[in-house]
Amino acid sequence: MWKPTKLTRVQMQERRMEGGHLLKQHKLSQAQIAHQLGVSRAAVCKWSRQMRFGGLKRLRQRVSKGRPARLTRLQRQTLLRQLKQGALAANFPTDRWTLGRIQQLIKRSFHIEYHPNYLSRLLGKLDWTPQYPMPRAKERDDELVEAWLREDWPRIKKSASFGH
Repeated sequence: MWKPTKLTRVQMQERRMEGGHLLKQHKLSQAQIAHQLGVSRAAVCKWSRQMRFGGLKRLRQRVSKGRPARLTRLQRQTLLRQLKQGALAANFPTDRWTLGRIQQLIKRSFHIEYHPNYLSRLLGKLDWTPQYPMPRAKERDDELVEAWLREDWPRIKKSASFGH
């Protein structure tokens, strides 16, 4: 039998409701219900206690408590648009986004301060993943590389037999 390692809130509510229905039928013990649903006996005991003081509706999902988001949905969309325009468009000296630069952008645009360590979580919610530049030699001369590709490589390619 497949069991997910982490249940969604909806799946947990469904499991609680199923447990509540089983408790109402009085056919199985709390231990049997716990075993059947893959939860602890303490969880089934808690469900039973909740039902005594409000019935099955007490087992329904409640709104998650927690600190409200600092940026509104509209602000997050605006931030994502700014990120896509690039760091140069946001008046940074290079086009590379860093957590520090994104922190500055948020403070400048929305007057909200984020700690850089938390920003990766926010960016993950925006599907903005870290991008790492390809390493390049400091001594690389792009003009020389282009000249080699334009002049030398066709000559070498033409003179090589490449399996003919």
